[in-house]
Amino acid sequence: MHIERSIERHQLPYYLKVFNRITDKPMGYIGNVSLDGLMLISQLPMLVNARFDMRLKIPGRDGQIRNIDFYATCQWSREDITPGTFDSGFALVAPPSEYVDMVDALRHYFSFRPLQASA
Repeated sequence: MHIERSIERHQLPYYLKVFNRITDKPMGYIGNVSLDGLMLISQLPMLVNARFDMRLKIPGRDGQIRNIDFYATCQWSREDITPGTFDSGFALVAPPSEYVDMVDALRHYFSFRPLQASA
């Protein structure tokens, strides 16, 4: 049975890379997000209880890259089931409005809403 996909598949790690704001070096990519924090998937473990200056580079509608800068404190870090990768949980320190907007947009984009019945 062939089923048509209603949502286009995107390679989210390509869009949701996390960078060190000071060095502009990639830290990893987002595994999941919430208004309070995020999970980072990286090749190295993160230092627990350390505060990191982070940056997301988000593609805008006009094709320009928008930076979302924020601080986050690592709450935990552990090896992932995938060899050579680590999962780390971060709590955001006063998330900026751009981050909140991004989380809301992702929640809206990936939510499953019932189809409206046509009258």
